[in-house]
Amino acid sequence: EHERIGKDGRPFKCLKFRSMRPDADAILREMLAADANARAEWDASQKLKNDPRVTPIGRFLRRTSLDELPQFLNVLKGDMSVVGPRPHALIHNDLYKDKLMMYMQRHRVKPGITGWAQINGCRGETDTEEKMARRIALDLHYIRNWSFSMDLKIILWTAFKGWTDHNAY
Repeated sequence: EHERIGKDGRPFKCLKFRSMRPDADAILREMLAADANARAEWDASQKLKNDPRVTPIGRFLRRTSLDELPQFLNVLKGDMSVVGPRPHALIHNDLYKDKLMMYMQRHRVKPGITGWAQINGCRGETDTEEKMARRIALDLHYIRNWSFSMDLKIILWTAFKGWTDHNAY
């Protein structure tokens, strides 16, 4: 379970299969202590491509997006939708709410398991403000232009192509 912010700023527990080693926090502390630049990289990204904390099975689950399957329970509970802006980690909300105008507008709708940003190549690391700005622009495009046919397009695109995107890790 990971706490996320949902529609109208309400917190919820986002369900995922565990993909990291049990000692992930200790590994992170070692990484940050060993490299002064790692802290800034971690704050901006939080999801790293060759993250040593991820187990081999976890790497497979992430690469194939199977770690997202428990989020269908979030949909049944009403916390999430199948399609919508992906829920970001709380650290991202704190980091970008003041840096990127309109960032918090993405919380006007339920977060989704997949979304417009994901099928348009915005997956993986958000290690630059520009990458996050592009995600937000695509999320806002989705919110402004929502239609049932757009949701169907996103679902179909995700089913045929999106689960194993090269940025899924």
